[in-house]
Amino acid sequence: MATVTVAARPPLAKARGPSSAGKGRARKAHLPSLNTSPSAYDRTDPFAALNVLRTLLASLPARIGGCAYKLTPEEHRLSLHLLTIVEPFVGLAPQRRTLTRQPTEILDAIVFHLDEKRDLLNLALACKRLHGIIFPRHYEYRVVRCKISRLAVWNHLAVHRGLARNVRRLEIMDERGTEPESVPSDILNTDTDLESTDDELGMHDKQERVLVSALARMTALESFVWSCGHSPISIDQVWPTLLKCQSLKNVQINDNLVFAPSELAPTEGQTSKNKRRQYVLPALKTISLQSTKYAYGASKNPEMTRISRMLTNCPVLESLSIAYQPRRAPGFYLPAADDLLLCARWSTLRTLVLSNLRCSALAGPDAVASFLAAHVQLEVLHLDLSFGQARTSICLPDETLPKLKELKASREMANAILACPVLPTVTHPEGRPLETLKGLKLAGPGGDAFVANLRAFGQTVKRIELLGYTDMDEIRKLSDAAPQLTWLDVGKRIDGHGAAGAAMGVDRAGRPAPAIATNFAEWASVLAHFPSLATFHGARFFYEIAPSALAQPSAAFVHNSSSGPHAMATIPLAPSERTRLPITPSDRSRMRKNEEVAATLAWKCQKLRRLDHWEEGTGRVVILLRDGDKVRYEVRRVRV
Repeated sequence: MATVTVAARPPLAKARGPSSAGKGRARKAHLPSLNTSPSAYDRTDPFAALNVLRTLLASLPARIGGCAYKLTPEEHRLSLHLLTIVEPFVGLAPQRRTLTRQPTEILDAIVFHLDEKRDLLNLALACKRLHGIIFPRHYEYRVVRCKISRLAVWNHLAVHRGLARNVRRLEIMDERGTEPESVPSDILNTDTDLESTDDELGMHDKQERVLVSALARMTALESFVWSCGHSPISIDQVWPTLLKCQSLKNVQINDNLVFAPSELAPTEGQTSKNKRRQYVLPALKTISLQSTKYAYGASKNPEMTRISRMLTNCPVLESLSIAYQPRRAPGFYLPAADDLLLCARWSTLRTLVLSNLRCSALAGPDAVASFLAAHVQLEVLHLDLSFGQARTSICLPDETLPKLKELKASREMANAILACPVLPTVTHPEGRPLETLKGLKLAGPGGDAFVANLRAFGQTVKRIELLGYTDMDEIRKLSDAAPQLTWLDVGKRIDGHGAAGAAMGVDRAGRPAPAIATNFAEWASVLAHFPSLATFHGARFFYEIAPSALAQPSAAFVHNSSSGPHAMATIPLAPSERTRLPITPSDRSRMRKNEEVAATLAWKCQKLRRLDHWEEGTGRVVILLRDGDKVRYEVRRVRV
């Protein structure tokens, strides 16, 4: 470290007496001593930099001879460094106080509050300095997705605490998964002998230890996904560390071990110790607990004890989803949900999904009724509960589920909810604002009661999705009960034995082709009783057409909507406009048939717009477009 003493050189002329020497010694005694090393000055302290700069400039006039008003190379370098510290704080023009002039530590703290990678990319493209801060430390660390066996990743995050705190979403993949990983590029594939071990159990212990160490340093983690379905490491070993992530908002667990039977009950001393160290997740709003289709970790007698214990740490849940994958092999049972429904309560719960769970025939109905009555904020409810062989009825108290908007449940549960009275409010003058019903069947005992309840209490229902139908009379009954529907999905046709309709042939790609409903005129007459219907699914009316023929503007025609169905005229386009590629006679016949179908549906259903595509599971729909008297159909791709 260089130190320079700012002093004036002695005069070349001969001194005239002792007084002159005394003045020189006195002046030299008051000269300051400055450290010319730029690293000795803090970049976040502009006041100290300004004082040093003033001292340095004030000493220049005292220098004698050719050194007056001149800086040495070290002093010149120091003055430029001090100016870079002072300038952002003393600039006269406001536009000079830009973001890029802030110290690196402040810029890193600002970027820390950006969560989305798209926002980080836009900011990094602003200038080179921000790019140098965002990409090494933030962009590749926002989302980390890899397998639990990647010890190099976990060791890197455990060692570099400042980088681990930049992780917002952590996804632990299945060991047998084929999805691409997403890890920072500066992490090496292996860290010396970290991954080398001859003991397989010791390897799993090492993976758990390093993962927990890395997870403890992710203090800003917001989303956690656990899909480690082929590893003996259970979520029980990771959950205590997750409880310390106070910023966690979303948790998704896909593991059979979460439904495994619990271990022995803790002793009284352990219970009191755990109560003293109880953690909660104050920001956790959404949690999803699901089993997988794999046999690893599956139990013949699954339990929900672990799940109940985990949910006690989530007091402000808004969305809860518990789904169990049933097993077809004999001897496997569904997990019992009686204790969860009796004891669990969340005042902020808005969405609840319980799939493939069972309740006892005696205590189950009362547990379900008390649970639903306690959660008045529920808006979306999906219930798939089994009460055994005995048919049970659920009696709900008044004012149950006053804010429910979407219901997916059995017909008996839907009847109980529809028949439960709810007083009108200012925001909902018609009572319960129920808009969507899913997962129902109209056939069988109780179907007429459901239709009666829907007619009496379902004036707000706009969308119904059935599991299936047996004949057209069920759709006619539904039109009499709920003519205000805008979305109707009738599901698959079910024969008298309860089996869905089989496919009819194969399509051009060799896939099983669904059956085409040839009675489109009868369907159009039935759907005409829904004057506001805009979307209809479940029955396919359009025949398959080659993509080369469909690409041409051939599906356009004119029909006279005031002349009735028999006087309807279909006018095809001119041959020069119709196609430029040769069309087979089969495609031409199917195109004319599709035009007839579209014209009939458009004439009968004035607002119908969306229908099923001829191929199932392709994400495509047929759209009816109207332009005055002209009606044409298009094939469009929709998001699933």
